[in-house]
Amino acid sequence: MKRLFDIVFSATALLTLAIPLLILAFAVRWKLGKPVLFRPIRVGLGNKPIRVVKFRTMTDDRGPDGELLPDEARLTPFGRFLRRSSLDELPQFWCVLIGDMSVIGPRPLPPKYLPFYSPEQARRHLVKPGVSGWAQINGRNSLSWEEKFRLDTWYVDHSSLWLDLKIIWLTIGTVIQRQGINAAGDATVPDFTGSHAPQSATDEAALTQNEDLQSHSML
Repeated sequence: MKRLFDIVFSATALLTLAIPLLILAFAVRWKLGKPVLFRPIRVGLGNKPIRVVKFRTMTDDRGPDGELLPDEARLTPFGRFLRRSSLDELPQFWCVLIGDMSVIGPRPLPPKYLPFYSPEQARRHLVKPGVSGWAQINGRNSLSWEEKFRLDTWYVDHSSLWLDLKIIWLTIGTVIQRQGINAAGDATVPDFTGSHAPQSATDEAALTQNEDLQSHSML
């Protein structure tokens, strides 16, 4: 049922957005150069490597040493607009259509993070990654990595078509309000390097309260 929904939803989205996607592609080519699409390798279902497709949002500007400049130096105002509006994510509906991704699921992350996951965090790969997800409507990039992964595994345990429909609806509001686009103080999201410290009793209590609120929101 979920796969059928993914096919219908992604095909409809790509057909409906065909002209806007073409206009965006020309705008990216004009503003940022080529290639228009950014196709990084990410981790999919069962730790399988997949390629995701996004509009590029950064230039390839390099310093005197030939190395790429920091993200904040390469992220142009146009690139920030694409990220704030989530327009850079729209080509990922193609990944949904071919079966590498789902409309809803944990966001696909780089393979370099695999060695750093705890066994609990690694459960996020028991479902296909998604264009949007439970973490994206509950804080997005303003959350810590640990908070994101807890929300991801919560979704794995509670996944259903009705939950997916709810997340799609709430994603629209999140995008319109442009919530949680970047981590505080960063132009982009800092790399995940593992959970280095155990949670305090206060953190555990806060987590329990958050999970209670999430469960209540599903009623």
